[in-house]
Amino acid sequence: MELRHLYYFKAVAEELNYRKASERLFISQPGLSRQIKQLEEMLGVQLFERDKKHVELTAAGAFLKEEVDFVLNHLELTKSQLKLIASGKVGELRVGFLGSASNQILPDLLSKLNTQQPLVSTSLEELSNSVQVEMIQKDKIDLGFVRMASVPEGLEMKTVLRDSFSLVVPENHPIEIADFFSISQFKDESFILFSSDYSNLYFEQIMSIYRDAGFSPRIRHKSVHALTIFKLVECGLGVAIIPSSLKEGYDLKVRFMEIPGIPQFTELSAIWKSVNRNPALKQVLPLI
Repeated sequence: MELRHLYYFKAVAEELNYRKASERLFISQPGLSRQIKQLEEMLGVQLFERDKKHVELTAAGAFLKEEVDFVLNHLELTKSQLKLIASGKVGELRVGFLGSASNQILPDLLSKLNTQQPLVSTSLEELSNSVQVEMIQKDKIDLGFVRMASVPEGLEMKTVLRDSFSLVVPENHPIEIADFFSISQFKDESFILFSSDYSNLYFEQIMSIYRDAGFSPRIRHKSVHALTIFKLVECGLGVAIIPSSLKEGYDLKVRFMEIPGIPQFTELSAIWKSVNRNPALKQVLPLI
């Protein structure tokens, strides 16, 4: 088996169309078919079910696709690390994060990193919880910041921030901080929520705050981005419950009021793969 077999297989597995895959690879369609046939003969399994109209992965093909993704991602990382090492840098740390990590946790970590490990560069991408987990498992990112109760086997998890909840309202809302004693005071308001795509655990925590207050919220809008939610609140389209740490770094015509007397809290955690071999990650973990 040669590396080209894996690249050819990956293209067909992603396109599920030999013509499109051959165009992507700049080889002839019959030539691509021969390469896939060779691979199947070497492995002793059928990787694709195909007829004149459809191409589908077999169970063995679907399993191989996951493994090939991992192998090729790791190979690209290795090539990237070699170039960085040759240029005198330790390497690159690829970081995924929820938006709420960018207010305090991520800037603090990067500040420490710049001071203590100046030869480590970073690549940052805002991603949902589930996408971060998948990309860490496939070695596409090295470190993530999520709001989850647990992570799959093979991943490590460390809580980095325990946070209360606050209500964000328009700046001119008649209920002032001094008069705020319960979320039930807002039961007749329209609410703006973080989408469950942001974090299902976080979404359920928010809904439990409403249940404990004895009402079901009238939900008008959902978003996965804090700035979008704050702008909607600023425009008078509703109020929203958010992690208290999110109030930092925004200059909008809204007011943040910590919700009194509730048991709920939210945690932001760092996650990484226990067998990750990126040397840059080993330099960063002690700083978390």
